[in-house]
Amino acid sequence: MTTHATPPVLGIPGATAELSERLRDGLARVDALLEQVVDHDDPFIAGASAHLVEAGGKRFRPLLTLLAAELGDGINDDVVSAAAGVELTHLASLYHDDVMDEATVRRGVPSVNTAYDNSTAILVGDLLFGKASELVAGLGAEAVLIQAQTFVRLCSGQIRDDRACPDDVDPVDYYLGVLADKTGVLIATAGRYGVMFSGGSPETVEIMRSYGEKVGIAFQLADDLIDIASEADDSGKIPGTDLREGVDTLAVLRFRAQADPSDATDARLLELLDGDLTDDAPLTEALGLLRAHPALAQAREETYAVAREAQGLLDPLPDSDAKTALQALAMSVVDRVG
Repeated sequence: MTTHATPPVLGIPGATAELSERLRDGLARVDALLEQVVDHDDPFIAGASAHLVEAGGKRFRPLLTLLAAELGDGINDDVVSAAAGVELTHLASLYHDDVMDEATVRRGVPSVNTAYDNSTAILVGDLLFGKASELVAGLGAEAVLIQAQTFVRLCSGQIRDDRACPDDVDPVDYYLGVLADKTGVLIATAGRYGVMFSGGSPETVEIMRSYGEKVGIAFQLADDLIDIASEADDSGKIPGTDLREGVDTLAVLRFRAQADPSDATDARLLELLDGDLTDDAPLTEALGLLRAHPALAQAREETYAVAREAQGLLDPLPDSDAKTALQALAMSVVDRVG
């Protein structure tokens, strides 16, 4: 029977109809397990635990687990449990992130810290980490070790993200290391689990670990670029959240490295970046100057280069529908920036 590619399904352009159907069925199983796991005898705890599960989301990490399983013997109960464990870990981290960022909205609904309070958000985030660990514990000692190591790197990345780069460290290297820990490591674990629990080879497990970390870095770099390059949203909110909060992402780091203080435009942008950007007027001016600077194009090219590196890691794998989809997935996370 001839296999035809479908339009982009589940965020994976070029996936065949048969592969897309298997992934769709797998995600339905993951969602059912998530709903079961976050349920609780106490209605208040159940509601707070299910808050972001019910809000939906892209399910990018469990999708990668399911897709990676196609490199082995396919999706099975252990793969579904691993995918749900990864998503619960991600959701738990969002509960904590929203408290730290004082967020008000997540996935189109009030954030948990807004809908409930900070203490509830922190404690329910901890509860979800526990639920994730409980799921992973059923998969064996190696899975538990990986989960623990992943959690340590997630926390390390968040701690380092909130600290200034040390004087003796290259700022770009420091920033990329933070992204590898904060975002890359859990996506790496998602890919790794998919191969592990579908009977794939140790070599393929390592390929997917490395691939997932690169994809995670590229994903976050793309988000950073969108935060600079996007226009105001429907509510009129000005983009540039990172600039407003004084966070130097890759484009700003590249600008700082090549800025010429004797150039009036560069000097003005440096002044703005080192000043107070909490008001819309200076923020809008800074965004305009940064968008026009070659540093933004440089950061965009570097982001695409990371995605191409992820694709290259797949070269040793035999050709398959799953490999093709993984190659497309790596590029799709950065194609969002245009």
